[in-house]
Amino acid sequence: MLQELLLSLLGFTGDLIIDDNQHRYSLGLPSLSTVSAASSAFKLAADLSFINPSDRDVIERIVKLGFYYRELDRFATKSRNLSWIRSGSGEDVNKFPESRSVYRRAIANGVVEVLSVYRSAVLQIEQKLLADHLPILGTVTQGLNKLASWMVYGILQDPHDEFFIRSQDDSKSEKELSDSDMHRKMTRLKLGDSSLVNWHLGFHISLDMLPEYINMRVAESILFAGKAIRVLRNPSPGFFVKDSLYHHKIPRQSRKNQGLGDHFSFQKDTQVASAKLSVDDLEPSGEDLLSQSEADKIETMLQDLKDSTEFHKRSFECAVDSIRSIAASHLWQLVVVRADLNGHLKALKDYFLLAKGDFFQCFLEESRQLMRLPPRQSTAEADLLVPFQMAALKTISDDDKYFSRVSLRMPSAVNPSQVDVIKSKVRVASSSTAADLDGWDGITLEYSIDWPLQLFFSQEVLSKYCRVFQYLLRLKRTQMELEKSWASVMHQDHSDFAEHRNDPAKCSTLQQRRQRFRPMWRVREHMAFLIRNLQFYIQVDVIESQWNLLQNHIQDSRDFTELVNFHQEYLSALISQSFLDIGSVSRILDSIMKLCLQYCWSLENQESPNTAQLDHITEEFNKKSNSLYTILRSSRLAGSQRAPFLRRFLLRLNFNSFFEATARGVLNVVRPRPSLPILQ
Repeated sequence: MLQELLLSLLGFTGDLIIDDNQHRYSLGLPSLSTVSAASSAFKLAADLSFINPSDRDVIERIVKLGFYYRELDRFATKSRNLSWIRSGSGEDVNKFPESRSVYRRAIANGVVEVLSVYRSAVLQIEQKLLADHLPILGTVTQGLNKLASWMVYGILQDPHDEFFIRSQDDSKSEKELSDSDMHRKMTRLKLGDSSLVNWHLGFHISLDMLPEYINMRVAESILFAGKAIRVLRNPSPGFFVKDSLYHHKIPRQSRKNQGLGDHFSFQKDTQVASAKLSVDDLEPSGEDLLSQSEADKIETMLQDLKDSTEFHKRSFECAVDSIRSIAASHLWQLVVVRADLNGHLKALKDYFLLAKGDFFQCFLEESRQLMRLPPRQSTAEADLLVPFQMAALKTISDDDKYFSRVSLRMPSAVNPSQVDVIKSKVRVASSSTAADLDGWDGITLEYSIDWPLQLFFSQEVLSKYCRVFQYLLRLKRTQMELEKSWASVMHQDHSDFAEHRNDPAKCSTLQQRRQRFRPMWRVREHMAFLIRNLQFYIQVDVIESQWNLLQNHIQDSRDFTELVNFHQEYLSALISQSFLDIGSVSRILDSIMKLCLQYCWSLENQESPNTAQLDHITEEFNKKSNSLYTILRSSRLAGSQRAPFLRRFLLRLNFNSFFEATARGVLNVVRPRPSLPILQ
């Protein structure tokens, strides 16, 4: 193959490297145009299956030189033809009129001189290849220069697109961008910081250019190591400002005042304090994150590979793994130790996973009356900010340095005209529609993340936290409404009895009302029992157990990539074990929570509730709850490792075999028709 390649460089084709024009002519196909022929005259035969796409692309770019050489040589030979002088006749002059041009012959002589240098270079390459016993391996080691530039300095030096690490191509116009490309572009605009863009979206592996002796695991290690070195050598200036402020112990204002969603007070303190620091304190330096001795160590490992007379795949992979470990260790030190990763993980657990239950209980109580009304599209977020601030004043201490990063958001406030207020008109439907949604379900949180934590907490990760938060907040709100409805009605009932205890007629009426409401409170207790157990299962069996596993991994690991994978597993476990990724289960849970809210508001807001309406809600709740139990106890879920603590939840639900007994018949319940009396 190498001999064929060298011959093609001198304009000779064969079975492996063919002249495309001659090949098309032999097949009876029309010849290419002059421009097309110049770009695809010499090429590899299409039936060469042993050459991978990346090698084919490189070889076809090389053999173009052979085509150019052949055309230039033909031009020089034709222009320097002086046979017409020796013949003395005009036939050759008429046949080759261009050979009489003195300028043309001068250009041809210059071309001949250049081509002689070119032939000498090809000859030297041939001699070098013949002297080397392992020419291909020697060629591979020469390609380590690009690898060294990437893994030592984080610089992609590939002007001819020969390396398998590629930067994202932004040359496409917006009309040519696919949906995924457009999503990446919008994410870049959100990220802003160039180091974050490079980390999340800047580079990728080109499979077409990946050599066959480098497997995907090694290629991903090379990609990660280069990106990590790039981050360590080019840190964000803002990180050093905040790091210096932290070590100078700048006083901060009360975190309660910062819990309103704006961070202007914190930013003002930062600006004032940073002005007091010297320029040397704030000047970013990659030396602080990656020492020169470590960089020299990486460079030495790659230099040893380049200096080796033979290329050993195992040695190459060991060197890549060692460099990746160094980069991952330094990145771990940066994110976990200097950026306080565990403190931020704890804050996300407190606020997004509702570990600070007292704060959210207070917030829901403060906003309870507001949430009885449909959200106003223009002021919903501002309306919620008042109870959010009140809850913070009552429950968040001044020592909580993370609360200032939490902001309450109402991203998609629903138009009031599209929301039917459940308290004014209870609507029970067998299927959930957009009009039945409670407008306050869109409440979410934002968490301010600084560099370098943005390398760990991507937008995708934060969106998963928001998804779990919205689910848990709906669940807690439902539990609170079930408790408040009981407390409110019991308080009213006891007040009425105390007021009319000396009136026998009134007392008799109140007793009859109690008897009439007793089945309704039994249904409410069934609802509260299910919601309490579901909440206990998610908060204790799922969140706490997965949090303990994550903490153990953080303590044992010293590798940034491992931490990212452990955190991804942590989030995936929260979502899967909470059944958020099972459409049928999540829809049933949403329906159950809506039915509970409808039941509570119907009881609490009506002096004499519509029994037919409450019976309808009760029937729907029984169907949904028993459908939920039937699905969860199926072998596909209960018998799998997907939810290891699901059996405990089912045991608590069915401790007296109530659910198991009712689940058999409720799913196919048909409302009985009134029967005619039997005449005797």
